[in-house]
Amino acid sequence: MMIYMARNLFQPGTGTEIAGKKLGIHAYGNVGKLVAKYGKGFGMDVYAFDPFVDKGVMEKDGIKVANSIEELYASCHYVSLHIPANEKTKKSIGYELLSKMPKGATLINTARKEVIDEDGLKKVLAERTDLKYATDIMPDCYAELIEKFAGRVFATPKKMGAETSEANINAGLAAARQIVAFIKNGDKTFQVNK
Repeated sequence: MMIYMARNLFQPGTGTEIAGKKLGIHAYGNVGKLVAKYGKGFGMDVYAFDPFVDKGVMEKDGIKVANSIEELYASCHYVSLHIPANEKTKKSIGYELLSKMPKGATLINTARKEVIDEDGLKKVLAERTDLKYATDIMPDCYAELIEKFAGRVFATPKKMGAETSEANINAGLAAARQIVAFIKNGDKTFQVNK
């Protein structure tokens, strides 16, 4: 999605390089770590913010640690969003944070639709014609976004996370291993209901 947006949705015209740009990872869990790894592979400077992950872990991975969510958004050309949807995070990504982003910045949301304040998103896109937004969770206001901000907004028709044959096989294998570990050893590492 980052490349797609950097290259103007593969439409004619000049795009931008992602090498040398700052990539912000908002939540440094399993997916955030993978995105950071791939970002470094593209020659990006990778930053992260996650109050639940020890800074030393991120630094050991070669990540520059942002001291606040505001610092992350203000510093990075691209922010890749990986937070869960809960009472603290719903509608937490909106006008205040997005308006801090550098000129030409892009927010990539592959987390949850609910974490985006869609009114704030519309407001900042209207004020900042340089900002872009891409997501694999179609916003409720997508028709309006496309009408008003064509070329700067993209959403897939359905949630695309783990939509590969390899991911489906790996998920099945992981589930089987968890069941075996529970039956053999009583391992409750990934227990959901307690």
